[in-house]
Amino acid sequence: MKIERKYMAHFLNADIGGAGGAGEYVRLGKDLEEYSPELSANVEKKNNILGQTSVVIDSYQKQGEVTPYYAEKDDPLFEKLQAILDGDLLLDSLKTDIVEVKLWGDEQGSSYPAVKEECYIEIVSYGGDTTGYQIPFNIHYTGVKTQGTFDISTKTFSEGA
Repeated sequence: MKIERKYMAHFLNADIGGAGGAGEYVRLGKDLEEYSPELSANVEKKNNILGQTSVVIDSYQKQGEVTPYYAEKDDPLFEKLQAILDGDLLLDSLKTDIVEVKLWGDEQGSSYPAVKEECYIEIVSYGGDTTGYQIPFNIHYTGVKTQGTFDISTKTFSEGA
């Protein structure tokens, strides 16, 4: 049986550049028709004198594109994105985390299997057309992952054993 896309949830920590506390997670997707992190593998291929090819994949540079992102008053993610723009923030001021929640997984109450990954936010542009104020951005994953569960009712991540 196919799994519907809505069951792979992405919760971005709106406490971008924060102190690393509990965070304030916002689910991506309200205005998105698609969110698919691209893996961009680092691939090395070598041919030897026997006519054989060896392939080595030694890393991924994972990135996701959030386009469009419509600003909404009192949305914590919008407020932080606007603060990044207003303050020309850089470096660790752009660091946060994203949690991928598998809503088809083994539910334990309102908690589901999840992976939290450290990431950085890159704002691509701002403004937009007559449909509304937009701040599209990219999410750059670092590869630093933590397995655990995510409670969708309280929007909290718990590290696994």
